[in-house]
Amino acid sequence: MRLLQLSSSGDLTFTENLVGDDRIPPYAILSHTWSSDIDEVTFKDLTDGTAKDKAGYEKAQFCGEQARQDGLQYFWIDTCCINKADSAELSQAINSMFHWYRNAAKCYVYLSDVSITTRKASNGSSEVTWKSAFQESRWFKRGWTLQELLAPVTVEFFSRERQRLGNKTSLRQQIHKITGIPDSALRGAHLSQFSVDERLSWIDDRQTKLEEDKAYSLLGIFDESMPLIYGEGGDKAFQRLRVEINKSLKGTCRTSV
Repeated sequence: MRLLQLSSSGDLTFTENLVGDDRIPPYAILSHTWSSDIDEVTFKDLTDGTAKDKAGYEKAQFCGEQARQDGLQYFWIDTCCINKADSAELSQAINSMFHWYRNAAKCYVYLSDVSITTRKASNGSSEVTWKSAFQESRWFKRGWTLQELLAPVTVEFFSRERQRLGNKTSLRQQIHKITGIPDSALRGAHLSQFSVDERLSWIDDRQTKLEEDKAYSLLGIFDESMPLIYGEGGDKAFQRLRVEINKSLKGTCRTSV
């Protein structure tokens, strides 16, 4: 796991890759929806020094600046902290990602499609509106953001203007209505308390760019790990996930006897 730092000049730099017994310092983590590949800042962009040329750099700066405001020196962003050209690193990252989000001191959700606007109320006063856009946000329709909602203790939501909208606690009723996820899960109940079928249902209305990722994005939800086989198809990925879940359930039953 490598982390980012933001310099006073606005440059992003990596820590060394922290592995094994390396101490991981407190860090913030970014949750967002990806735009086009040409806009997102990648590991290669940062190592080549071309990251500032991309639109996605603004999100990275936001995360670093917000982390600094919260007293955190380090932060993690999926688009640029994982070297996706290294298949072993990518597999390790996907299998570990739920825990990385869970262990983050802060999780910032950047909603690029939610804007704070001001309009005149019927009584002539001004009112700020964003809740309808929040309910329709693409962030609630993506597969990977499911674990990014459930894993961290602290999840804070921001508009595209970087304005804080609330957190997982203050917005819990709205999030429950949007996602159908039980209130207790949003409050941090251990996910093993929910049945396999119920947890699988949370991904039903979500999409991923690669069909296999719809299954892989659930690995942390079930506390499972397995090899990634892109090209196997979504059905086979789910079949393998089911096999791993059933093995764990059988192991639990034997332990409890």
